[in-house]
Amino acid sequence: MKIQVYQIDAFSDHIFGGNPAAVVPLDEWLPDDVMQNIARENNLSETAFFVPEGAGYRIRWFTPTVEVNLCGHATLSAAHVLFTHLAFRGDVIRFSSVSGDLSVGRKGDVYLLDFPADVPQPVQAETLLLNCFDRPPSEIFKGKADYLMVFEDQDYVRNVLPNLEAIETLDAEGVIITAPGTDDSDFVSRFFAPQLGIPEDPVTGSAHTLLVPYWSDRLGKKELFARQVSQRGGDLWCQMENDRALIGGRAVTYLRGEIELIL
Repeated sequence: MKIQVYQIDAFSDHIFGGNPAAVVPLDEWLPDDVMQNIARENNLSETAFFVPEGAGYRIRWFTPTVEVNLCGHATLSAAHVLFTHLAFRGDVIRFSSVSGDLSVGRKGDVYLLDFPADVPQPVQAETLLLNCFDRPPSEIFKGKADYLMVFEDQDYVRNVLPNLEAIETLDAEGVIITAPGTDDSDFVSRFFAPQLGIPEDPVTGSAHTLLVPYWSDRLGKKELFARQVSQRGGDLWCQMENDRALIGGRAVTYLRGEIELIL
């Protein structure tokens, strides 16, 4: 049994940048353990699988160790595969998922994710949280899945060495750290999720469902330009629209291949 597989660099306009994701289009679902093994073999932060459903597709996401409820860069990558390689006809691709209805449109060479916003809720600075970094954040919030820690120094966010052992003990999928941008960006961020088998995710669309409401409110503006300052790095064009976070980015194809699968 041969299955197509693509590797896409999302939130980048060149290969070796942004966040790599594997995309596996399917006619019908494989067994869950097989999809998890494919994701483990790919050894990328996320592998997206999708099947046709109604007028759109149903999408699922796996890290090398677990299935997750939402992944932005792998959804953007799946849309890139449909638009670029699978001759999707239309302006907007609609995905159904465990996190609800998602859509991806295209404006020029930028893909625009339309995701539900995750409004951050303030939490107390407990010892477990303060142990994650060598400097206390100015504010700490929590969303549905992740903690958000706010610092005021872009260079600190860019250069910090996280305590991954401490982060792994938290009751969350991961930790986002952020600071105001001091170059051409409104804000910068990084994302750590050792709980999911991802020490650091290079560019994280789902984290921006939490970041966009926070920074939109703090800066008093709906349109934002963000940069995730991991080693690979990535650019995101964001907009807060009612209860939705619109997250835009480019994508490029790194490879196309086939999985030789014997069931």
